[in-house]
Amino acid sequence: MAYLAESHIEQAALEILSSMGYETLFGPDIAFDGKMPERKSYRDVVLTDRLERMIDRLNPTIPEEAQEEAIKKILRTNSPYLIENNKEFHHYLVNGVTIEYKKNDTIKSDIVKIIDFENPQANEFLAVNQFTVVENEYNRRPDIVLFINGLPLVVIELKNPADEKTTIWTAFNKLQTYKQEIPSLFIYNEALIVSDGTEA
Repeated sequence: MAYLAESHIEQAALEILSSMGYETLFGPDIAFDGKMPERKSYRDVVLTDRLERMIDRLNPTIPEEAQEEAIKKILRTNSPYLIENNKEFHHYLVNGVTIEYKKNDTIKSDIVKIIDFENPQANEFLAVNQFTVVENEYNRRPDIVLFINGLPLVVIELKNPADEKTTIWTAFNKLQTYKQEIPSLFIYNEALIVSDGTEA
């Protein structure tokens, strides 16, 4: 039987994601010191340029300053607890971000959409492998992170099926450790996926 490395599984996953319409990028390339930087530091888990561009595209009638206020709300954490911050973000994701702004001397209230659920093709899908995150002195690198409109909504951890010492539960436990060590990435999390290429 041919040897199957974890990198082979990762590459196969990226090819599947590409066939589904995801743009695929290598994490080090979009790091602050990479060839195509999209982050100011390894602490940044949201690709803010993409988020700003997509919020503008999805909300063309809402003034720029109101869009900026919505982005501040998305990026702000109001609780010391990950689960509470995740719940708040999930509310924004599903319902949009309520904002107020002044127009013609009156205060207007509106909702800024983060994702277009009615027209999925209007959103921007990105898969990044080897996405390094540094937080609380921990340096961690999930195998694949899926971004929609610049937001890291899905984290995928893969394991080598040929390694008898590791199972999909090893990958699952690794994700639980990541939640403790790099919680910022999981504020925006909507799904966790573990696989060894045969089981998930």
